[in-house]
Amino acid sequence: MKQQVLVLYLATSALDAPVVGWASYDGTGRTTPTTGDGDEPPYDSGVAALRDGWRLFQASQLIPPYPGHEYDTSFLKHEFFFEKLAD
Repeated sequence: MKQQVLVLYLATSALDAPVVGWASYDGTGRTTPTTGDGDEPPYDSGVAALRDGWRLFQASQLIPPYPGHEYDTSFLKHEFFFEKLAD
C-alpha cells in the first residue's frame, strides 16, 4: 500500500468551508503534481474530499491571534491533511 496525501487550506476551521489553497503528493508515482499546476482546487471543501474517499488524518491546531495582531497576515491557518491508500 502506498499513500497519497492531499493538503487543503480552508477559509475557516470548518470542513465545509471553501478551499483557498492546496497541495498534493502521490506516493504511488502515478502522478507528479507540482506547485501551481492548476488554477482550480481539486475539491470545493474538505467535506467534498471526504465524500470522494479521502481520509482526514490531521487538522491544524486553532491558535488565537496575539492581542493587537488580529489583522496581521502570515501563514494559512486552517490546514487539513487527507490521505488515500493505493496499491
